[in-house]
Amino acid sequence: MSDEELLRSRGLRVTRPRLAVLGVLSGGGHLEVDEIATRVRHRLDSVSTQAVYDVLGALSRAGLARRIEPAGSPARYEARTGDNHHHVVCRGCGEVADIDCALGAAPCLEPDAVHGFTVDEAEVTFWGLCPACQAERRADE
Repeated sequence: MSDEELLRSRGLRVTRPRLAVLGVLSGGGHLEVDEIATRVRHRLDSVSTQAVYDVLGALSRAGLARRIEPAGSPARYEARTGDNHHHVVCRGCGEVADIDCALGAAPCLEPDAVHGFTVDEAEVTFWGLCPACQAERRADE
Protein backbone atom coordinates (compact mmCIF):
# COMPACT_ATOMS: atom_id res chain seq x y z
CA MET A 1 0.00 0.00 0.00
CA SER A 2 1.38 3.41 -0.93
CA ASP A 3 1.73 6.16 1.66
CA GLU A 4 -1.14 8.03 -0.01
CA GLU A 5 -3.41 4.98 0.28
CA LEU A 6 -2.26 4.42 3.86
CA LEU A 7 -3.22 7.95 4.87
CA ARG A 8 -6.60 7.70 3.14
CA SER A 9 -7.28 4.29 4.73
CA ARG A 10 -6.97 5.97 8.15
CA GLY A 11 -9.26 8.84 7.22
CA LEU A 12 -6.47 11.39 6.75
CA ARG A 13 -6.14 13.86 3.91
CA VAL A 14 -3.03 13.41 1.80
CA THR A 15 -0.73 16.43 2.20
CA ARG A 16 2.91 16.98 1.35
CA PRO A 17 3.91 17.42 5.03
CA ARG A 18 2.10 14.21 6.03
CA LEU A 19 3.74 12.28 3.22
CA ALA A 20 7.16 13.68 4.13
CA VAL A 21 6.84 12.89 7.86
CA LEU A 22 5.51 9.41 7.11
CA GLY A 23 8.44 8.87 4.74
CA VAL A 24 10.94 9.95 7.40
CA LEU A 25 9.38 7.68 10.01
CA SER A 26 9.32 4.78 7.56
CA GLY A 27 13.12 5.01 7.46
CA GLY A 28 13.17 3.54 10.96
CA GLY A 29 14.50 4.64 14.29
CA HIS A 30 13.18 6.51 17.29
CA LEU A 31 13.40 10.12 16.23
CA GLU A 32 13.00 13.37 18.14
CA VAL A 33 10.82 16.07 16.58
CA ASP A 34 13.84 18.22 15.66
CA GLU A 35 15.42 15.29 13.80
CA ILE A 36 12.16 14.63 11.97
CA ALA A 37 11.76 18.32 11.07
CA THR A 38 15.31 18.50 9.72
CA ARG A 39 14.79 15.44 7.55
CA VAL A 40 11.39 16.69 6.35
CA ARG A 41 12.97 20.01 5.35
CA HIS A 42 15.34 18.09 3.06
CA ARG A 43 12.25 16.70 1.28
CA LEU A 44 10.18 19.89 1.23
CA ASP A 45 11.20 23.49 0.65
CA SER A 46 10.03 24.56 4.08
CA VAL A 47 7.91 23.33 6.94
CA SER A 48 7.54 24.71 10.43
CA THR A 49 8.33 22.68 13.51
CA GLN A 50 4.73 23.27 14.62
CA ALA A 51 3.49 21.70 11.38
CA VAL A 52 5.65 18.65 12.09
CA TYR A 53 4.16 18.41 15.61
CA ASP A 54 0.67 18.67 14.09
CA VAL A 55 1.39 15.93 11.55
CA LEU A 56 2.90 13.67 14.21
CA GLY A 57 -0.19 14.15 16.36
CA ALA A 58 -2.47 13.24 13.46
CA LEU A 59 -0.36 10.21 12.52
CA SER A 60 -0.26 9.03 16.16
CA ARG A 61 -4.02 9.35 16.58
CA ALA A 62 -4.50 7.41 13.33
CA GLY A 63 -2.19 4.62 14.48
CA LEU A 64 0.49 5.36 11.88
CA ALA A 65 3.10 6.63 14.36
CA ARG A 66 3.91 5.86 17.96
CA ARG A 67 5.10 8.40 20.49
CA ILE A 68 7.40 7.19 23.24
CA GLU A 69 8.72 9.27 26.13
CA PRO A 70 11.54 7.63 28.06
CA ALA A 71 11.86 9.29 31.47
CA GLY A 72 14.13 12.33 31.32
CA SER A 73 14.19 12.32 27.51
CA PRO A 74 12.30 14.27 24.87
CA ALA A 75 9.47 12.52 23.08
CA ARG A 76 10.45 10.31 20.19
CA TYR A 77 8.40 8.93 17.34
CA GLU A 78 8.55 5.72 15.36
CA ALA A 79 6.57 4.06 12.58
CA ARG A 80 6.42 0.64 14.27
CA THR A 81 2.90 0.49 15.70
CA GLY A 82 0.26 -2.02 16.72
CA ASP A 83 2.53 -4.83 17.85
CA ASN A 84 2.93 -3.96 21.55
CA HIS A 85 6.73 -4.00 21.41
CA HIS A 86 8.84 -2.43 24.15
CA HIS A 87 12.04 -0.38 24.29
CA VAL A 88 15.49 -0.43 25.84
CA VAL A 89 17.17 2.92 26.51
CA CYS A 90 20.88 3.50 27.10
CA ARG A 91 21.53 5.50 30.27
CA GLY A 92 24.79 6.77 28.74
CA CYS A 93 23.95 8.10 25.29
CA GLY A 94 20.15 7.83 25.14
CA GLU A 95 20.06 5.34 22.24
CA VAL A 96 16.69 3.58 21.98
CA ALA A 97 16.16 0.10 20.55
CA ASP A 98 13.08 -2.06 20.09
CA ILE A 99 12.43 -5.17 22.15
CA ASP A 100 9.76 -7.57 21.00
CA CYS A 101 6.99 -8.64 23.36
CA ALA A 102 8.43 -9.85 26.66
CA LEU A 103 6.05 -12.75 27.42
CA GLY A 104 3.87 -14.05 24.62
CA ALA A 105 0.72 -12.38 23.35
CA ALA A 106 -0.26 -8.77 24.05
CA PRO A 107 -0.34 -7.16 26.54
CA CYS A 108 2.81 -9.16 27.42
CA LEU A 109 2.38 -8.62 31.15
CA GLU A 110 -0.38 -9.66 33.51
CA PRO A 111 -1.11 -7.03 36.19
CA ASP A 112 -2.38 -8.29 39.53
CA ALA A 113 -5.21 -5.72 39.60
CA VAL A 114 -6.72 -3.74 36.73
CA HIS A 115 -9.34 -1.76 38.68
CA GLY A 116 -12.09 -2.55 36.18
CA PHE A 117 -10.05 -1.68 33.09
CA THR A 118 -9.78 -3.96 30.08
CA VAL A 119 -6.03 -4.00 29.46
CA ASP A 120 -4.94 -4.38 25.83
CA GLU A 121 -1.41 -3.01 25.83
CA ALA A 122 1.58 -2.76 28.14
CA GLU A 123 4.36 -0.20 27.73
CA VAL A 124 7.65 -1.29 29.25
CA THR A 125 10.96 0.56 29.11
CA PHE A 126 14.14 -1.32 29.95
CA TRP A 127 17.19 0.73 30.95
CA GLY A 128 20.89 -0.12 30.68
CA LEU A 129 24.04 0.67 28.73
CA CYS A 130 24.45 0.12 24.98
CA PRO A 131 27.56 -1.73 23.73
CA ALA A 132 29.36 1.53 22.84
CA CYS A 133 28.79 3.04 26.29
CA GLN A 134 29.84 -0.23 27.95
CA ALA A 135 33.11 -0.17 25.99
CA GLU A 136 33.66 3.49 26.88
CA ARG A 137 33.06 2.75 30.56
CA ARG A 138 35.55 -0.18 30.47
CA ALA A 139 38.13 2.06 28.77
CA ASP A 140 37.70 4.69 31.51
CA GLU A 141 38.27 2.16 34.31
